[in-house]
Amino acid sequence: MYPTITLRKGKDQSLRRYHPWVYSGAIARTDDGIEEGDIVRIVTAEGELLGVGHYQIGSIAVRMLSFSDTVIDDDYWKRRLGQAIAMRRAIGVEREDNNMYRLVHGEGDWLPGLVIDIYGNSAVMQAHSVGMHRQRKEIAHALQELMPSLSSIYYKSDTTLPYKANLSDESGYLFGKSADVIAIENGLRFNIDWLKGQKTGFFLDQRENRALVEQYAAGRRVLNMFCYTGGFSVYALRGGATAVHSVDSSERAIELTDSNVALNFPQCDRHKSFAADAFKFLNSIGESEPANGQQCSMLDAQCSMANDYDLIILDPPAFAKHRDALHNALKGYTRLNAKAMQKIKSGGILFTFSCSQAVSKEQFRLAVFTAAAQSHRNVKVLHQLHQPADHPVNIYHPEGEYLKGLVLYVED
Repeated sequence: MYPTITLRKGKDQSLRRYHPWVYSGAIARTDDGIEEGDIVRIVTAEGELLGVGHYQIGSIAVRMLSFSDTVIDDDYWKRRLGQAIAMRRAIGVEREDNNMYRLVHGEGDWLPGLVIDIYGNSAVMQAHSVGMHRQRKEIAHALQELMPSLSSIYYKSDTTLPYKANLSDESGYLFGKSADVIAIENGLRFNIDWLKGQKTGFFLDQRENRALVEQYAAGRRVLNMFCYTGGFSVYALRGGATAVHSVDSSERAIELTDSNVALNFPQCDRHKSFAADAFKFLNSIGESEPANGQQCSMLDAQCSMANDYDLIILDPPAFAKHRDALHNALKGYTRLNAKAMQKIKSGGILFTFSCSQAVSKEQFRLAVFTAAAQSHRNVKVLHQLHQPADHPVNIYHPEGEYLKGLVLYVED
């Protein structure tokens, strides 16, 4: 039998509504000897069993694995992973023109603390909890049995595990080994670098939003800020953009972008990339010289465009990874969007996103509304965007809806 955690009286209501988190303040007492990552039983003050989950240190003390008296064994992992596989088949995310997608999305798949992304015949696994980290080999074994076509499973959790757990970096292959992988998304090819790239190697959650950019790109001059691997840029080029400029502060991101553009459009003369700070780049648009009087260092073509972008994409990294940073994050979103609205050509289209879980849809919309007011432009909402179906939101866990986006029409 697993060790037991007993809740305070009246603190069981969220679990009765199947919310998968137990907060530390709801706990009355714990059995002796419980360590971070252990599987524990959760009972009410009256001793009623509510389910089992992974214990962890912090404000979220338990992530629920089941709301019944379940044994967490090989059959459990195969059952949960099998459900995730069945859902992806049901929504048709794996097909001839698309072999990269999210297979497990944490709480959205009743596997809190676990992410698994598929790139062709390879899987990349991330643990966001010590419990999932400790059971990574059992999970990988179950995944091999369910998906025998996999040639490798790479474990990458060096940046996602709780730092207080003081775990050594154990990233590496749990099964097989892969050389450089090229995967396909909506018929476009991308180099996937899970060894050194961000997250699992690619931002899979923007697949549908990249396709929407493609629909709007024809005949437009496109600016892709925070381009990372250049996904939006490649889609814009296929959509018929007359020019696409990709910007990221990371030289490595620019290399990835250029390689992905070349992979799909060899010798393309419609694309240029810039390793530059986002705000400095936006400020330089329309200026013949930078503010310091020096000659422009972002290439003459960019300096002479004079507000000539009529489609801008803002997809910054998370400005707020926790609630303590929320105020500054909202100020950052306002400042960034206001600058883009000021610079975009009249009649232009702005795609703007937040991937910060700590920022709600309402807060993000308010930040963008404030930016519109500061820019003194007329702004209309064309689309409200979110994460795709292979990043499902558990209906009992609304916090899982982390990606927020707006498509705006900006005019004088």
